[in-house]
Amino acid sequence: MRGLFALLLLLLLPGLAAAQALEAPQVPDTARPTLAAGISTRLVEVTTGFTGASILVFGAAERPLGGETGDDVLVAVRGPRQPLVVRRKVEVLGVWINGPSARFRDIPGFYAIAGTRPVWELLPEEDRQRGMLGLDTLQLIPSGDRNPAFRAALLELKQADGRWQEHAVPVEVNGGRLFHTRIPLPATVPTGDYLVEVLLVRERRVVAQQTLNLRVERVGTAASIATVARDAPLLYGVGCIILAAVAGWLGSVVFRRG
Repeated sequence: MRGLFALLLLLLLPGLAAAQALEAPQVPDTARPTLAAGISTRLVEVTTGFTGASILVFGAAERPLGGETGDDVLVAVRGPRQPLVVRRKVEVLGVWINGPSARFRDIPGFYAIAGTRPVWELLPEEDRQRGMLGLDTLQLIPSGDRNPAFRAALLELKQADGRWQEHAVPVEVNGGRLFHTRIPLPATVPTGDYLVEVLLVRERRVVAQQTLNLRVERVGTAASIATVARDAPLLYGVGCIILAAVAGWLGSVVFRRG
């Protein structure tokens, strides 16, 4: 009897296992992690000799990237928001002076976006506007003079000094599922907290997203100078005048001896 029971149990076990497998809930593909990203550093130190830096954004996806049928990757880096005044120079009696101005109260101090393809090819216009993905989607609403020329001038100035970038460098794909890009930070990059957004795009929609934190911070003498300029602007101004006067006097002495 024991042998017969054991034989029946062995015959029934595969059927029971198959039935349990059919009854178990199937986990959809979208529930599994499809994107893993990182950055080369979480802190960029700005010293008195700072000439710029770059951050490496890298990662991997579960499915193939690039090509005609693969997924795509977008990387957006946003810096601290700040106000800015754009002025137009006007000529009066042969002298150029400040004329009309427009004040932008809340704009990103740094903005960069890169992708395996340009963002306007990857996402619908509505999704781009909602996520502010692309320079043309930034909400640049001035107070004062609302002439569109001020917005155009702001875009030109920010792109010229490297603080706003749109596809300046591509997101490169290696091995089908690995990606990386290097975002340059100019010498004039503002300090503060940054957000690095990595988006995985499939069939013109974002299917996965990861947000990383980055901080740009003054250190050493640069931090001390910035603290004095912020907390004691009068002392900072007087100090600059004294240093300029001393430098001019030393220059005159050197050239006179020569």
